[in-house]
Parts: sequence; C-alpha cells; structure tokens
Amino acid sequence: MSTVLITGANRGIGLELAKHYAREGWQVIGVCRQLSEELAEVAARVIDDVDVTAQAGLDRLKSAVGDTPLTLLINNAGLLQDEVLGQIDYDSIRRQMEINAYAPLRVTETLLDNLHDGSKIANITSRMGSIADNTSGGRYGYRASKAALNAFGKSLAVDLKPRGIAVAQLHPGFVQTRMVNFGGLISPEESAAGLAQRIDALTLENSGGFWHSNGEALPW
Repeated sequence: MSTVLITGANRGIGLELAKHYAREGWQVIGVCRQLSEELAEVAARVIDDVDVTAQAGLDRLKSAVGDTPLTLLINNAGLLQDEVLGQIDYDSIRRQMEINAYAPLRVTETLLDNLHDGSKIANITSRMGSIADNTSGGRYGYRASKAALNAFGKSLAVDLKPRGIAVAQLHPGFVQTRMVNFGGLISPEESAAGLAQRIDALTLENSGGFWHSNGEALPW
C-alpha cells in the first residue's frame, strides 16, 4: 500500500490532501501540532504534538514513523504573516523562516531513511516566493521564506535524484483557508486535486520544478 505523510494535516490544504489520498486508498499519516476531529477520521495514523521547528518535535516524529516506508512526503505546514516597511518585526520574519523554509528541510532530512527509490517529496510553497513574479512588494518574511524553500527544494532534487527520489515545489493557488481569512479564489478541495495531479506527474526527469497547482510552470 502507498503511504503519504503530510505535515500541517489537521486543517486547510493539508487536511484536504489527507482526504484526497485516503479516498485514493493510500495510508495517510497526518502530522500536526493539534489534533482535529476531521483528521482523526480520515488518517490511518496521526502524529500530533509535533513542532516541526524543534528538535524534540522531529525526534518525536522519527520515533513515531519508525521504519515505515514513505511513498510520498508532503511538507505542507506553513505560516503567513505580514510586515510593514519602517516597522518590520524581525522576530516574525525569523519565525516564518523557521516554519516555512527550515522545517521542511529538517523534516525531509529526519525522514530520509524512510524514503526510497520511487518516493516523491512535495514542498507546498507559494508563487510569492518567486522573485521574478514579485510586482507588489511587502510580505517580506513570507516571500523570503518561500524563496528559501524553493532553493532548498531545488538542491534536494539534485541531491536525491541518484537515489531515485523526485522533488517538486508546488504553489497551491489562492486558497480559501484560515491563513488568508477564507478570502481565496479556489476551494481547498480544488487546490488539493490540482496538487495531487502535479504530484502524480512528477518524475525524475522533471524533478526540481516549481509549479502552480493548475499546471502552470512558475518563474523563479
């Protein structure tokens, strides 16, 4: 049976991805800080009380996963905050870097032994991490953290290709979730379906790319 591990799986896009893969017959391992009833209903296993920015949380994750082989790792946990030029909160930027950039890399490294030839890694990033696409400014911490995640993901794709592991950076779209006060343009269900299609199309040949959930290749 195929197994997917999803971080930030208790709500929003992570939860919809968990639902999608459960419907497809996958074993879903949902990782989160706080358990939700919806995740408990859909996931085969839930690993809660995991702070992916802390070594203790990563140790708890590794212990709980054990030697379970992972077909797919989805690094989804994220944080969006805003900063105003002239009044920038640098602690906020550091926190976003920890959650959005460093944590996916740390989770991937923690679970390297669970990945195998044919496994895939999907980093849920944002087109706001595109430098070429930035025409509106602002969002210093979010943009920088997602750009860093894109760089990490590209390096992972290069380093893991000899092991047969493909990596994608995926923008979910402007999704109606709590992160954006439910003001998005597409539903979590639509986003999850598009993301799953991109993951299904991911191969070693196109590993390292940066795509919108609708299939559009995004500029760096």
